[in-house]
Amino acid sequence: MISRTKVSRGNLTVVPKDVRKTLGVRQGDVLEWSLDGERVIVKPRRRRTVDDITAIIAVGGDAVRDKKRAQQGDL
Repeated sequence: MISRTKVSRGNLTVVPKDVRKTLGVRQGDVLEWSLDGERVIVKPRRRRTVDDITAIIAVGGDAVRDKKRAQQGDL
């Protein structure tokens, strides 16, 4: 799937409809942008559920480290 969008005034762009539908991206969702050499990687940051948070707490460990990992989407 190849989609193209244009960067408009204010450096805004639109997430193409087929990409939004495939990834389940909705209004208000946060997208994470990263670089891999010359490539741009954009992924939706998933919202945490109560069950996710409960599982993180149940495992134990370092709460500060786990919070940072959760914020980065690594948990």
